[in-house]
Amino acid sequence: MSKIIASAAIRGAHKIVNDADAKWQKAMAKYGANEPVGFPNTAYYLPIIYGMLGTKVEKLGDMEKVLKKCKAILPPLVKELHPLPYLAPALDAGMATLFAEELAEAIRYLEQPNFYTKGEDVTPDNIWLGAADDIILRKRGIEFVDGTAPGFAAILGAAPTNEIAAKIAQELQQKNLYVFMCAEYNGKRFSEQLIEAGVQIGWPTRLVSFSPDVSGVVFALGFATRRYRSGRFQKDSYL
Repeated sequence: MSKIIASAAIRGAHKIVNDADAKWQKAMAKYGANEPVGFPNTAYYLPIIYGMLGTKVEKLGDMEKVLKKCKAILPPLVKELHPLPYLAPALDAGMATLFAEELAEAIRYLEQPNFYTKGEDVTPDNIWLGAADDIILRKRGIEFVDGTAPGFAAILGAAPTNEIAAKIAQELQQKNLYVFMCAEYNGKRFSEQLIEAGVQIGWPTRLVSFSPDVSGVVFALGFATRRYRSGRFQKDSYL
């Protein structure tokens, strides 16, 4: 791994963990440690954190130990002279980032309960689906077992044009893959490009618009974590 990539990843991880900590501190001051948090209608708590650490985050106060873990595994910034090897610290930074972003999304659900839609379908007013609940997981997850869906593709950002976005989506659909989308690039988002190109999105079409923000990647990885923990992924499934 190059020094430039590792340095950027580690710097970004520090910022994301600090931002999540600030959001948590603000939420604690407003709601208190006993305020329930989590993703709607799921028994998996915050799935990446639960799957990787075995930690059940049920209340705001439970987030403190996860934030401490994030800070404990955050590597120091890469030094200009005599830098340490990059790969292991960058992987630790990545895990800290995922934990912190999952906490931030749980706080968003608390503070903005209508930010994401309910159910499987987008609406004209809101195309962001958020975390898949257990009903969606059971309904869609079986397709990863019987081979109907061999895996999923995660797309962050946007394509160069709406036409290219539609072509990419169509090619992935032809492979029977789910397409999990989030984030933006230069003010454009892949999900919005598909809508502008006249493509229907939502769980039924396998074009899943998780979030407008990059933190929404935790919904894709959380889905995979829950399927893995349930032991229902095929051995030859791929992500």
